[in-house]
Amino acid sequence: MSLQAMFFGALLSAVVALVLLVLVRRERRPGVVATAAASALIMPMAWNSILNWTGAIGLFSHDLPFPLFPISWQDTGSGVFTLAGAGIALMAGPCRRDPAGNVGATTAIAALAALVVDVYLY
Repeated sequence: MSLQAMFFGALLSAVVALVLLVLVRRERRPGVVATAAASALIMPMAWNSILNWTGAIGLFSHDLPFPLFPISWQDTGSGVFTLAGAGIALMAGPCRRDPAGNVGATTAIAALAALVVDVYLY
């Protein structure tokens, strides 16, 4: 996977996360939205870079033969990395005083955006 394709996909993940957080979660705090969107940008880039550097992109990129949701381990890794990164960043930063359920919901939306964009768009 080229660096341009990774960056475009990650950028799209960040935009989708931002839109979902504002429209679905109704999040209005700029720090929360920016942190979650940045996680949806950075973490898929990190995961895909690891796969490229190790030469494992081919091993993890075999889609499930289910046309409605053709997920692969590579797609799953983007979602998991985003979930972890967004969770840590939000808990250490703008959501440190929020209830755990609220932080979890915000984190899950960012991870879902990264996963869905990865499954369907790159």
